[in-house]
Amino acid sequence: MDELINNPENWVVVAFLIFVGIAIYLGAPKAITEALDNRSKKIRDELDEARRLRQEAQSLLADYQKKARDAEDEAKAIVDTARREAEALAFETKKGLAESLERRTKLAQEKIARAETQALAQVRSTAVEAAVSVAEHILRNKTGGVAGANLIDQSIKDLKSRLN
Repeated sequence: MDELINNPENWVVVAFLIFVGIAIYLGAPKAITEALDNRSKKIRDELDEARRLRQEAQSLLADYQKKARDAEDEAKAIVDTARREAEALAFETKKGLAESLERRTKLAQEKIARAETQALAQVRSTAVEAAVSVAEHILRNKTGGVAGANLIDQSIKDLKSRLN
């Protein structure tokens, strides 16, 4: 037994057992268990909060992705509408230009026809006047006197009404 008392390792074991006994008596295992339980509950709560935040973030991401797709679809629709309106405007402009060109061409043709008619009338009038003047000159030279003058005057009047 002397060996037991003089051996320092034995005293360490005894001191340890006394320490454990006092710790058990004072409720250290219960306090340690409560502290560990509280710590595990806190960690569980943090994990639950992290899961909830992750789900919220995924939901927000899905919403933003949907909004981005909707905005892209809307932009495409706006571009398509603008393209159709531009094509319609170009078609109407071409149509209006063609109609305007056709009207102007028709007006020019009518103007040309009037000018031709007027020129023909003027040429006829000049030709009639020249023919009357020549006929008058010939008849005056070939017929003389009052009877010739009356005949010439009557013929000139008849000729003018027949040629016009």
